[in-house]
Amino acid sequence: MDLIEMTRQLGAALQQDERVVKFREAQKVNEEDTALNELIAKLQLCQMQFQQEASKEDKDEAKLQQIDTEYGQIYNQIMASKNMQEYDAAVKEVDKLMKYINGILSLCLQGEDPATCEPHIHEHDCSCGCDSCSGCE
Repeated sequence: MDLIEMTRQLGAALQQDERVVKFREAQKVNEEDTALNELIAKLQLCQMQFQQEASKEDKDEAKLQQIDTEYGQIYNQIMASKNMQEYDAAVKEVDKLMKYINGILSLCLQGEDPATCEPHIHEHDCSCGCDSCSGCE
């Protein structure tokens, strides 16, 4: 069996994983949530309005602040939605799974034993190199 075929089999197995199934279900629920989609559309409109105002030569700082405040309120409404919270949790679980899988593959590329190598995955999200923040262990 070649590497591409094995990758396809891994992809099929991923689709059956309970974390991925839960993610896909949460994604579908969000797509069908009319109120949530209306809020997302409002959020996108706020973004466009902010960008348009910010790109003006004579931008109105008060208007930018008003749009930013409205954006924050809409964002908070979106994130308070039960459906969005479940989706966000499912996304985090799938991301954690993919980081773990990618970590194993990276270690294998470095010559580690595929049967025993264990990637060090940090539970929190950060964009730093993990050497400079106090959140890493």
